[in-house]
Amino acid sequence: MAVIPQIALQVFRESVRDKVLYNLVLFAVMLIAASYLIGQLTAGQDVKIIKDLGLGATQVFGLFIAVFIGIGLVSKEVERRSIYSLLAKPVRRYELVLGKYAGLVLTLAVNIAVMAVALYAVLGYMAWVETEEFRQSWEAPATDPAMLLAIFLIFAQLMLVTAIALFFSTFLGPILSAMLTFGLIVVGHFNADLRNFENVVDSRAAAYLAKVLYYVLPNLAPFDVKAEVVHAQPVSLGYVALTTGYAVTYIGALLLAAMFIFARRDFK
Repeated sequence: MAVIPQIALQVFRESVRDKVLYNLVLFAVMLIAASYLIGQLTAGQDVKIIKDLGLGATQVFGLFIAVFIGIGLVSKEVERRSIYSLLAKPVRRYELVLGKYAGLVLTLAVNIAVMAVALYAVLGYMAWVETEEFRQSWEAPATDPAMLLAIFLIFAQLMLVTAIALFFSTFLGPILSAMLTFGLIVVGHFNADLRNFENVVDSRAAAYLAKVLYYVLPNLAPFDVKAEVVHAQPVSLGYVALTTGYAVTYIGALLLAAMFIFARRDFK
């Protein structure tokens, strides 16, 4: 099992050296900083806009990092034929899959932390320059700790997306893996509509298929609590725990499937 942390650290080092990763994080941080200027144009709503844009930028750019690096974790090794040298070492295939996944999760954690610090820095500066009377009009403090719950759920969602990208990369090329991953991301945000699909169609077969897809496809909507946090609505720890448990369960199923497929893949 000591092999898995070694692979994870190697993936983290490779990801850190990736210029695309730096560009995405830098652009996200710049967008978070620019949200302060945008917020100044809407008197009375500036804090909400900064929070909304900041959390949105963290989620969107985190998704790009998860997908574009995740799909290359395995497929890139196959295309460069470096997979043969890796498998020639005393490394089991499941250790390679778990190590690759852990490395990207570590990369995501560091980048999400950087974007979260940038967001809190912008909001902290705003709270510092505004008058006490103006701060009293805010529904929640600028540096509201509740935003950490939203950021944590964004991270949990990105862990799930990473598992999806890794799953496809074990048996598909990077382009098709990216298309299917982005497709599931889009479907995942509207998955709840499938539950009530029987109310808008007459076909029992279509309604049954929609019900099956509702339970099989990932449901990403519960991870998005930006609106609640921005408008100072409570997000219970129970809800966070339940949503996190769903993510862990789904991630476990995807990793098991990825290890099963990768273990039986013939690279000759």
